Amino acid sequence: MSDIQAIQTQLMGDIAAAADLDAIEALRVSALGKAGTITALLKTLGGMTPDERQAKGPEIHSLREAVTAGLAARKAELDAAALDVKLAAEAIDMSLPADTSPRGSIHPVSQVMDELAEIFADMGFAVATGPEIEDDWRNFTALNIPETHPARAMHDTFYFPDTDVEGRAMLLRTHTSPVQIRTMMSQQPPIRIIAPGRVYRSDSDATHTPMFHQVEGLVIDRGIHMGHLKWTLETFLKAYFERDDIVLRLRPSYFPFTEPSAEVDVGYKQEKGRRIVGGNGDDAGHAWMELLGSGMVNRRVIANCGLDPDEWQGFAFGVGVDRLAMLKYGMDDLRAFFDGDLRWLAHYGFGALSVPTLSGGVSA
Repeated sequence: MSDIQAIQTQLMGDIAAAADLDAIEALRVSALGKAGTITALLKTLGGMTPDERQAKGPEIHSLREAVTAGLAARKAELDAAALDVKLAAEAIDMSLPADTSPRGSIHPVSQVMDELAEIFADMGFAVATGPEIEDDWRNFTALNIPETHPARAMHDTFYFPDTDVEGRAMLLRTHTSPVQIRTMMSQQPPIRIIAPGRVYRSDSDATHTPMFHQVEGLVIDRGIHMGHLKWTLETFLKAYFERDDIVLRLRPSYFPFTEPSAEVDVGYKQEKGRRIVGGNGDDAGHAWMELLGSGMVNRRVIANCGLDPDEWQGFAFGVGVDRLAMLKYGMDDLRAFFDGDLRWLAHYGFGALSVPTLSGGVSA
């Protein structure tokens, strides 16, 4: 047996007998380190004659490859054994009770959005959406809101410093009415849509936040009148509050985008500090509460969207989704909607399977 073969036999035996990773590392250094046995043999190749190098070179390189492979294989065995020991020590007792960490829930705003979609879908309305960053024309001008209208003021509207490619001012939409404009410009009547979504205004107190949720409705067709509007609102509110005694009062008002315009009041009574919607506001113990704005779509708005106001008429309405949630589910402070308090969400949140249906109840 040659010296190189003897060295290989000795090293492979030592590797096989290595009891831990530290022993493997010590063997690697002694054989392949800067002062290692095999490294010293490799250095002798430079002083050999070509014939000697041709004879000894393959043996030395074969020795290095065999030892390197042996070290790697033994290290893998020891790593696997160490992992088995660790896993055995970290075994989970499946008989222990499950972790009772906080569970997720459906936010009341999301639940009410689903309730609204379910109710209006039954009346033939589709859900329309649009961008939250809008241009000044769709948010104000197309809706017949003049340049001098207070709603355009900086203290109400969040404007961006840049304009769009057409030079229009850009802003965070102050209502979902731009969705109505986009719909009328992109499809031919008849149109029946609701436009739920986030809107932004510079306001913050117990009943106002800089960002809130709104749903607007739009109907464009031939022969539409205020009677259609009143029936739609009554049907919607009776289904939403799940009461048949909803009584509405329409008061003349003014909105630039509707003519005639009407504020819609709903009867209610106070019970244990809560407003309970229902009943006639003129009856004893009842009062009227303003709930939403509505009216017949202004002829100028219809014309701005490329439709003939002599042929097409329609109505529109808008209401705050957060306000609807507060009235139905007894919440007092709008700011709590956006605090992310797990205790509040656990109390007011809905289960993932509480899907609104008209047959089972929209608040089921």
